[in-house]
Amino acid sequence: MHRTLCGVDPDRLERSCARRSDSIRFGKDAPGLERADVYLRDCTYEPHRHDTYAIGITTAGVQTFRYRGSRRVCLPGQVHILHPDELHDGAAGTDAGFGYRILYLDPALIHEALGGGTLPFVADPVPKPATATRRLASVLEDIDEPVGDLARVALVTTVADALRSLAGAHGRCSPGIDAAVALVRDYLAAHVQEQTTASTLEQIAGIDRYTITRHFRRAFGTSPDRYRTLRRVALARAAIERGEPLVQAAAAAGFADQSHMTRQFKRAYGLTPGRWATATAVSYAGFPSVRELRTAPPRRWTS
Repeated sequence: MHRTLCGVDPDRLERSCARRSDSIRFGKDAPGLERADVYLRDCTYEPHRHDTYAIGITTAGVQTFRYRGSRRVCLPGQVHILHPDELHDGAAGTDAGFGYRILYLDPALIHEALGGGTLPFVADPVPKPATATRRLASVLEDIDEPVGDLARVALVTTVADALRSLAGAHGRCSPGIDAAVALVRDYLAAHVQEQTTASTLEQIAGIDRYTITRHFRRAFGTSPDRYRTLRRVALARAAIERGEPLVQAAAAAGFADQSHMTRQFKRAYGLTPGRWATATAVSYAGFPSVRELRTAPPRRWTS
């Protein structure tokens, strides 16, 4: 996708804004989606429109914009949703400026994820907090995380379902745990280190990638991409507890590099791999392991 932010050229922005606090930083993108982290104090967006969904969350200050004939206000923690081809502007609501993270998503992906038909239209661009808005916010938690093929499907499915819910639309009823989804799970578990593509899972299951993702979450509580990541984290943990070097553990588990493993490991266990290795190593000196510390009642250690 062409790297412009809501119709603003970042090079032009740099020339037109004097203060260094104004910044636009793009995260990892993928076909059909782009993410950015923005902070503006002096700059304002002139009325413009773009051909993508724009889904953001205000992270600091007060964000204001005119949309469909009314002035809107978006406060920290609130999500905002702009439909493709809708005219809008943007500015800080106070002298302190404002910050936000935003996702630009090709509507063709939403159309495909929902099986065709009319695109969902969310009438209120700053919807009240709900399960759907929390799910939208979740896709903007870490814009620097690479978006692989399965992660892209999971992100698009999350956004499509949330938009449909906020628009008041209802999807078709689907069955419970499906044998095809179980095949997907078994395949992912057996090929943890591989970069399995969405098309591979479609061939295994015989259904489209978005249906796989929805049914997988209903059956196993997470997306295929997250399921595979957690299996990788488990492999890395086992290697770390055997005393293998972190870089070797990361490569053997299928992570892109050690930093990728560290981010995912911390999300799964609340500690970095290095801290985990140190904590688990004390069990060899007669102290309880981390697993024992988590499950055992408090005890007094003696030297």
